[in-house]
Amino acid sequence: MQTFPTEGICPNAISFDVQDGRLTQVSFHGGCPGNLKAISTLLEGMPVQEAAAKLKGITCGQKSTSCTDQLATLLQQHAIPSEK
Repeated sequence: MQTFPTEGICPNAISFDVQDGRLTQVSFHGGCPGNLKAISTLLEGMPVQEAAAKLKGITCGQKSTSCTDQLATLLQQHAIPSEK
């Protein structure tokens, strides 16, 4: 499992693992526990690229980002192989 710090959102970190290209063990450290646990449950087993595509660009209130947007960014940076 990998854990990454966040910026400008309620959780101070997000953890996740990837197995066979699918997202597992998503955990938000802090934030809205009910909502974030529900999101984590819904994402369990989802292909990483699909999860990143669905979550990218979602904002929270007046913020330019959100918990899910930052997860999408982390997935793109650390879990989706870059095409070179």
